[in-house]
Amino acid sequence: MKCFRISGKSEENAGRSGSVATGHGKFRTPAFMVVGTQGTVKALTPEMIRSTGCEVVLANNYYMNLRPGLDVIKKAGGLHKFMGWDGPVLTDSGGYQVFSLCDMVKIKEDGVRFSSPLNGDKLFFTPADVVRSQSILGSDIMMVLDECVAYPHTRAQAQKALDRTIKWAGESLDEFTKLKKTSLTTGRKQLLFGIIQGGVFEDLRIRAAQETVKMDFDGYAIGGVSVGEPRKKVREIIDLVIKYLPEDKPRYVMGLGDPSDIVYAVESGVDMFDCVIPTRHGRNGWLYTSRGLVVIRNAPYREDFSRLDPECDCYTCANFTKAYLHHLFRSGELLGMMLNSLHNLHFMIQLTSKLRQSISEGGFGELKSRILKYYGKR
Repeated sequence: MKCFRISGKSEENAGRSGSVATGHGKFRTPAFMVVGTQGTVKALTPEMIRSTGCEVVLANNYYMNLRPGLDVIKKAGGLHKFMGWDGPVLTDSGGYQVFSLCDMVKIKEDGVRFSSPLNGDKLFFTPADVVRSQSILGSDIMMVLDECVAYPHTRAQAQKALDRTIKWAGESLDEFTKLKKTSLTTGRKQLLFGIIQGGVFEDLRIRAAQETVKMDFDGYAIGGVSVGEPRKKVREIIDLVIKYLPEDKPRYVMGLGDPSDIVYAVESGVDMFDCVIPTRHGRNGWLYTSRGLVVIRNAPYREDFSRLDPECDCYTCANFTKAYLHHLFRSGELLGMMLNSLHNLHFMIQLTSKLRQSISEGGFGELKSRILKYYGKR
C-alpha cells in the first residue's frame, strides 16, 4: 500500500503538494521537519513545536543508541512516548555521523565502527543493526545506513562510498523485509527510505538513483548535499537526481534549511527537508522575518519596541518586542533562546504552508520573489 498521495501540482513549475501516511498520522508535504537529534528539539517543548504547526520531528538513531540506550527507550514504550511526541518521527540512521565524526569513525565493508564521544566505548553498526535499532525506537520513517563524503572529494572517494551505500541499502532492505514478518514490528506501519549518494559526479549520482530506485523503497532521499558544497552545486545535484526518482514516492533532501533553498527545492519537486539551522540560528539570535534576517543582539534593537515580524502570529511576535528579545539575548537568558527558536520554527513551517497553498491556488512565483528578495544571497 502506498504511503504517499499527491493532492496538487503546480502549473508554474515541478512543485507538488501531498501527504505521507505513517503509523502516527499523516503529515502534509512539502514538509519541513524540525531536528531533535537527541530526542529533543533544543529549547522547545513538544507543545511549543505543535503550536507552530510542525507535523514531523527528526531524531538520530546513533545518538539514541549512545544515550539513553535502546534498552531504556524500549522500556519507555518507544521513542514517541519517551519524548512526549505523538506525531510522526523520522530517524536518521547515523550515516551523517560517519561524515561529521570522521576522526572517531572506522568504515568497514560490513559497517561502521564508532568511538563513543562520551566514554570512548567502541560501537559497531551494520546496516541490519541500524534497521533493527530504528524498529525498536518505533520510528515512523527509518533511513538506511549510508556513507557521505565531505566536499571537496575525488571521484575515487565518491565511487567507493557509493558502492558501499548501495550495498548497505540492499542489506537494509533485506533486514526490513525480515522484520516485517516478526513480532517486533507486528501492527506497526514503518517506512524505510533509501539514500542517493555519489558526490558531485553526475554519472555516479545517476547510477545511485537508478540502482536505489530498483530496490523499491518507500521513499528516496538525496544525501550528501550539506557537507560543504556551494549552493549552485547543491541545486544542480537536486535537479539532476530528481529526474530519476519515481513520481509516486516522497522525495527528501537531507540537511536543507535556508529559506531560499527550500523554495528552490519545492519548485524542483522535493517533498521533505530538514535542518538544524532555523533553531540553531534562533538560539544564536539570528531571526527570520518576512522582511529579512534580524540579528537581535545588535544595538539598534535595544529601544525598538515594535514586534519582531508584523506578519507573524507566533507566540513570540504576539507578545514581545524586539527590545525585550534583545535584552534576553544580551542577558543570556534561556527564555530568549526559547522565544527565538519558537519564532524561527514557526517561520519555516509557515513558509512551507504558503508554498503548499501556492501550488494548489497559484502565486508561487510571487512568493518566490518575495523570499529571494530577502534570502536570495548568501
